[in-house]
Amino acid sequence: MGKRLQKKPRILCLHGYGGSGQILEKMLKKWPEFVLTKMDLVYIDAPIVADKSSLIGRFDPPYFEWYKAFDHDLDQVNKSFDEAISDIEEQMIKLGPFDGVLGVSQGGGITGTLPGMQKQGVALTKVPKIKCVIIISGAKLGGLLFPSSPTTC
Repeated sequence: MGKRLQKKPRILCLHGYGGSGQILEKMLKKWPEFVLTKMDLVYIDAPIVADKSSLIGRFDPPYFEWYKAFDHDLDQVNKSFDEAISDIEEQMIKLGPFDGVLGVSQGGGITGTLPGMQKQGVALTKVPKIKCVIIISGAKLGGLLFPSSPTTC
């Protein structure tokens, strides 16, 4: 009997603040090939054009952000965060299905919230359950609304 072919997990990749899908793809190309060949990585851009980026001079624009983290108006921060979650779900519908999500920095913070928000039925209700997350240099967001607890997928 021949080897059974296993499907690679399809992973949606969320870049950090001031980055882009293309920049994240270039950065992750430095990972060992044996790691990269185990996953089907799909890179997307955040919906908001960033006002600034620490990557200027190292990578070409455009630069994006998922939500207005540095806005002094909390309502604007929350509104832009909600829009980011909606955009991610739209991309998952359009490009998916996905097994998991990978996020770096600001994208990592969002990635950490997605399984809990999906479990509570407040986000990603139109896509299959997230089975795994990869968080790189990120933090779990949510505060009182989505308190810190183990992320389960």
